[in-house]
Amino acid sequence: MMEEYLIECCSPTLASLKMGNIFNYPFSGVDDTDEQLTQWNQTLSEKGVRLTVLRRSKSSALVYVYRPAVLQKRLEERKIRRFLKQYGYAYFGERQTLNRLCQRLAEGDGFPHEIGVFLGYPLDDVKAFIRNDGKNSLYTGCWKVYFHQNEAIRTFERFKKCSRIYSQLWAGGRSVQKLTVAM
Repeated sequence: MMEEYLIECCSPTLASLKMGNIFNYPFSGVDDTDEQLTQWNQTLSEKGVRLTVLRRSKSSALVYVYRPAVLQKRLEERKIRRFLKQYGYAYFGERQTLNRLCQRLAEGDGFPHEIGVFLGYPLDDVKAFIRNDGKNSLYTGCWKVYFHQNEAIRTFERFKKCSRIYSQLWAGGRSVQKLTVAM
């Protein structure tokens, strides 16, 4: 049930603490997944949240849950554009950048490391992760931290607390729609 994945994996985005989250959603049929995505997009769009599939395999879909307005604002930053251009991003509208990210995901088995930009990770940490091939970080939480460790740890704690509270509220009967903060 996609609702459980939204709570488990995306609470910080639903709470408007984070720009985006991703999760791998197992499915039995593409049509069923597309139908669920359509329903969730109708339900959450009024709150400023969108879901899209970044990649599909035979049995799962990589789903990106994000705040389009926050993503677009980030894509307007000069340093973000300069960074993404290195990876073949030429246009910086939401749809164009997500299309390029999908292409990058299709090019290999792993994740293109610039995906951190789409998840709201600090650009300096994304760059350092790439430079260090994922090694030598100061701390590992939601992402590998190379700078501003204390600030990152506080952020990770906020995300964990949010996820814990959202899980409890959802288990108590609160809907994902009610838990999603409008922007």
